[in-house]
Amino acid sequence: MAYKHHPSVFLVFVTVLLSIHCSEQLQSSHSQTLLRIQQLLNFPVSLSNWNNNTDFCNTDSNSSSLNVVCYGDTITQLHIIGERRDTPLPRNFSIDSFVTTLVRLPSLKVLTLVSLGIWGPLPGKIARLSSLEIFNMSSNFLYGSIPQELTLLSSLQTLIFDNNMLADTFPRWIDSLQALTVLSLKNNKFNGSLPNSLGNVENLRTLSLSHNHFYGVVPDLSGLTNLQVIELDDNAFGPQFPQLGHKLVTLVLRNNRFRSGIPAELSSYYQLERFDISLNSFVGPFQPGLLSLPSITYLNISWNKLTGMLFENLSCNSELDVVDLSSNLLTGSLPRCLVSNSSDSTVLYARNCLDTVNQNQQPQPFCHTEALAVGILPERKKHKQVSTVVLSLGIVGGTLGGVALVLLIFFIVRRGNDRSKTKNPPTRLISENAASGYTSKLLSDARYISQTKKLGAVGLPTYRSFSLEEIESATNYFDRASLMGEDSYGKMYRGQLKNGSLVAIRCVEMKKRYSTQNFVQHIELISKLRHRHLVSAVGHCFECSLDDSSVSKVFLVFEYVPNGTLRNWISDEHARKSLSWTQHIGAAIGVAKGIQFLHTGIVPGVYSNDLKIEDVLLDQNLVAKISSYHLPLLSNMGKLFLPGSVWKFFQWIKKF
Repeated sequence: MAYKHHPSVFLVFVTVLLSIHCSEQLQSSHSQTLLRIQQLLNFPVSLSNWNNNTDFCNTDSNSSSLNVVCYGDTITQLHIIGERRDTPLPRNFSIDSFVTTLVRLPSLKVLTLVSLGIWGPLPGKIARLSSLEIFNMSSNFLYGSIPQELTLLSSLQTLIFDNNMLADTFPRWIDSLQALTVLSLKNNKFNGSLPNSLGNVENLRTLSLSHNHFYGVVPDLSGLTNLQVIELDDNAFGPQFPQLGHKLVTLVLRNNRFRSGIPAELSSYYQLERFDISLNSFVGPFQPGLLSLPSITYLNISWNKLTGMLFENLSCNSELDVVDLSSNLLTGSLPRCLVSNSSDSTVLYARNCLDTVNQNQQPQPFCHTEALAVGILPERKKHKQVSTVVLSLGIVGGTLGGVALVLLIFFIVRRGNDRSKTKNPPTRLISENAASGYTSKLLSDARYISQTKKLGAVGLPTYRSFSLEEIESATNYFDRASLMGEDSYGKMYRGQLKNGSLVAIRCVEMKKRYSTQNFVQHIELISKLRHRHLVSAVGHCFECSLDDSSVSKVFLVFEYVPNGTLRNWISDEHARKSLSWTQHIGAAIGVAKGIQFLHTGIVPGVYSNDLKIEDVLLDQNLVAKISSYHLPLLSNMGKLFLPGSVWKFFQWIKKF
């Protein structure tokens, strides 16, 4: 019986010999590579047990700082985590030599080299590790850019370079890595904007770009249906809320330059667990539905300018651990569900206007005024309160109105003489109308008085015409978050020009078809209304019908005035902020000067009979500016200049 089994025993013996032979092959080839890596890394503590007798593939290690995994006679995984978080390797370290040694392990699928003090620009030859699936070199001292040769790593799924000194712009070739699921570049020095190609990495699940110097609009990521984690905090992204997919679990936009509204669809992100948009300038209504999302546990909207009213009976997710609503413009009552959960969670809501004495609340007029400052316009009240400032304004305005009446008669006579000598201006094409700067006709027109020469003193850019593309770009294609309000004159949008200037853009839709001649005189008048105490126009844009080239829409572009209306600063209810007596008088005098300019600073003058104290805004320096001239675009322009308008305005002033 023993003799019969002898061949089997022989085969087992041969197999063992072959295994030993293969192991010896591994030791003689890859072991020398690993020992060389140990030497190049300056013998870190995590590799202190390596020597010529180490069986790298069969060493049991419970340490999380070192792991070598083999498959057959090759090394497929190498994990080394050192302790050099604050100091780089010595000056004689060569990253080129180090990578040259690494690529002698061609079967590596997972490479983790963390906190080892590795410094220098990453050589492109690292792409010779063509089987790499996971590549992590976090917490080192890499600088320069990410080499484009990484596009050769067709199997790369995870790329992590956190906590380095990498700079340059975001790699525009990123869509070449179609297998990529995790991209993390946190705490580096990257700059510039993100390329649209980022939206083509279809398998991406995690995108972490925190603590860099990125800026500009976040590209459309709504096509990344697998994306679950987005961390963009501590950059300069903005101004619009990014377009995202609906499977997000973590969304962190903290400390950027977003200043739009929160999209309504966010309330349908049922997998969202962590939501942080703090330290931005988001405006518009807060969506209470975010409190009751089925997965939400962390919600932070602090230090924005979000408005809206909260109610006690709102529902909340019982798993909410942190809710921070502080430093916004919220009114109403704190939801009972937040109060009842406060013992088990953190709930912050200070510096709002909520109906509670806790956590340092502001009076309600504060939120009202601040909402006006960011362009969220409530309905105007019909009843007006009499104040000493309005009385002062009326006395000054009435006096100037009387003087203006005398001057008006003189200029009407003179205008009649000029008309007899002046031919009608020729019709101009819309695309060429009132282009950059004042036309020679405007500057030489005898109807101008000396103030015309001082128009540049108001600190505004030269009046010019805008293209429709510029208007659309400034308002993000008339995004709902840019809408400031709507009245009988049309919609008003807040926008930002390419040079960074904030503007208010009024859109007036023409209900009838009008030719260019209907607008020449009006645009010339608008271009003259530039004064320190007027909300001055900086340009215009015509949108024309393709059928007959008639004007279908007019866009008037005005300077943006941030500090709300004069009424809210002098109201008795406005207890938090108030104007000093000097500022009261300064505002009254400023409005009087604005009225004087409208009456006598241009010819023909503008005499509005519908000026309200709500039409007076305060800029960043609390300088009063008249915001509404009530100029009908298509009515008989002559009606604006009749003495009767002065008389009606004077009678309104006398009421106060």
